[in-house]
Amino acid sequence: MKYKTKVLADRFAKTLSAWPGLECVSLNEAALPDTLDPYFALILDVFHSQPIPEPDERQRLYGDDVSVFETSSQSVKDRFLIGDIPVRLEYKSTAKIEELVAIADTRLESLWLIKDSGTYGFYRLANGEVLFSRGNWITDIRKRLTNLSETFWEEMRYANQSRMEHYLGDLGAAFFQGDDFHYILASAGFIKTACLVLFCINRRFEPSHRAYYKQVIELPALPESFPAELENFLRNGPEMTMERRYSLAQVIARGIVTL
Repeated sequence: MKYKTKVLADRFAKTLSAWPGLECVSLNEAALPDTLDPYFALILDVFHSQPIPEPDERQRLYGDDVSVFETSSQSVKDRFLIGDIPVRLEYKSTAKIEELVAIADTRLESLWLIKDSGTYGFYRLANGEVLFSRGNWITDIRKRLTNLSETFWEEMRYANQSRMEHYLGDLGAAFFQGDDFHYILASAGFIKTACLVLFCINRRFEPSHRAYYKQVIELPALPESFPAELENFLRNGPEMTMERRYSLAQVIARGIVTL
């Protein structure tokens, strides 16, 4: 992380930590690249157990050098610039987080409530760099996420595997119909859900989309030829016809299902 980014992250952590009920501030991995990287952003997850200040007050507390400030309609995300650095603060209720983690570790009969949202939220909880922690809240949450049951991972696997197979069927239909638009959508849906299944098989939370490729090919349990098949699937040259991509998707799916 660049020194300038670290200084700015620490500045916001100090400001936020003074708010009542502010339990934890963690830094998203999007802040790790160089600021010239197009994916770069200073993203902070801010976990609170009491109401946060109103938007106008938040903007004032952030500092006089804040520009282009905007907030979401529910005031759960603030976006702005500090010079040329994009900053995003995402506010998350500890009660809501605890409810989601409880579904994953003790209320598996309600797992359907989070199957569609995936595990990226848990990834951020488990991997963000903690800049401030008032107590043991984040430590306890991370411990629970480390000890999720086999049932959780199996249920998440088969939910995503079902979606993968659905997208495979859509890809085949788009190929036979010559439907370019549906073909693009199905291709994207298929390869994403295929990766999701592999993350579940390896008991890993899904990362941000930017990190999908790097992390999925480094998983310990993979179909033998998956890295090469994935690379070929992602190619967009004239040799990658609809038929060839559909055939490759069938091979990828078969390899994953048999793991």
